[in-house]
Amino acid sequence: MPRPFTPKIVTANLLRDGDVVYLTEDDRWSTDLTEAEVMTNEAHAQMRLVESDKPAVVVGTYLADVTVSDAGPVPTHFREEFRATGPTNYTHGKAHGQRPGPDAKV
Repeated sequence: MPRPFTPKIVTANLLRDGDVVYLTEDDRWSTDLTEAEVMTNEAHAQMRLVESDKPAVVVGTYLADVTVSDAGPVPTHFREEFRATGPTNYTHGKAHGQRPGPDAKV
């Protein structure tokens, strides 16, 4: 028996700098997860995935499971949560400025 379809988003990495991006309803790639288009229809999700594959812009496009909250899509897998929040080191990327580094004075 097939599993029921769960809401999905299209995600990838920007080719130029590796940033995690999400496909929006207006066919843009955004680094903001809250702007991601949430798809609840399997055929539509597969079509958007195929249409979004732009080798000169992004790499590694795939569908990721999400739930929907008042704040927008929420990843259901720890891998996607990790990708949405950025690297775990404190001085680079999206995580910079969000929490103190190991040498920070509290």
